[in-house]
Amino acid sequence: MGPHPAVAAIRLAVRRVLHDILNDHPTPETGSHERPAPPLVLVACSGGADSMALASALAFEAPRLGIRAGGVTVDHGLQPGSDLRAEEVVLRLRELGLDPVEATAVTVGREGGPEAAARDARYAALDAAAVRHGAAAILLGHTRDDQAETVLLGLARGSGIRSLSGMAAVSGVDGRYRRPFLRLDRQTARKACMVQSLPVWDDPHNADPAYTRSRLRHEGLPALEKALGKGVVEALARTAQLSRDDADALDAWAGQAEASVRDAAGLLECAKLFALPPAVRRRILRRAAIEAGAPAGSLFARHIEEVDRLITGWRGQGVINLPGKVVAQRQGGRLVIRQG
Repeated sequence: MGPHPAVAAIRLAVRRVLHDILNDHPTPETGSHERPAPPLVLVACSGGADSMALASALAFEAPRLGIRAGGVTVDHGLQPGSDLRAEEVVLRLRELGLDPVEATAVTVGREGGPEAAARDARYAALDAAAVRHGAAAILLGHTRDDQAETVLLGLARGSGIRSLSGMAAVSGVDGRYRRPFLRLDRQTARKACMVQSLPVWDDPHNADPAYTRSRLRHEGLPALEKALGKGVVEALARTAQLSRDDADALDAWAGQAEASVRDAAGLLECAKLFALPPAVRRRILRRAAIEAGAPAGSLFARHIEEVDRLITGWRGQGVINLPGKVVAQRQGGRLVIRQG
């Protein structure tokens, strides 16, 4: 008899991603004198159901493909005893057969709110762990439910199609981060832990109404499902993929169009920008602002709309101040975006 369907599903998802990683990191041809070390894949594990299921699937599949498998748990230090919790997760990962395994402690700042600050600290720690161990990739346990929540949060921010595209299956430097479970629901991961008798820790933050995502998970999505039916999570995850494809296409179009709207001196020509579709033009403006030194994370849709009005609603406006001490102004039919 084969494994339980939930266990089979998580293993298949991980196997597919490991094959992709092997294709991205080919070993030298036969006959080469150097025997390369097999690639190392780390799992980021909080001890919750999603990441424990992911760790168990990685521990099972990696040896069968000649891949080394390790794990990292990040101690955010936000709760009493979080260091003991991290040590416990390390022991569980070692029991699964993962090596190397480490706990890394971080200091969470305050910028952008508690959830964003914790996320920034976590990714910085994971990046450092990947470099330290020479890992080919880090697996993250985000599920289809997480993707649906991300899409809804993007929708609520009103910040355009890119924010509706949710989390990418592959992201980070050189495709470092992989999310094998984006097409699996949270219940499958939880079931896989249960049938494998894996102990699971439920982070109290995930049920704390002080956190936006937690309110969405426990109140918002259930209300939507009650009103619209059970397929909401799946539909939102599908929206993410379609939005990502559209956003990628528009980014590519903007990249190609950019050269055609610059004059010989490299300045943006307002008349040529005006002729472009708004979605393409705004991408060019956003890119120009970032190149001039505006931090991408602080550059919102309203900033770009204000710059856009220099082209589409010109009536002699003055200088527009953007984040990062960047200014935008119209000068004789040219748009100048530079450090102020």
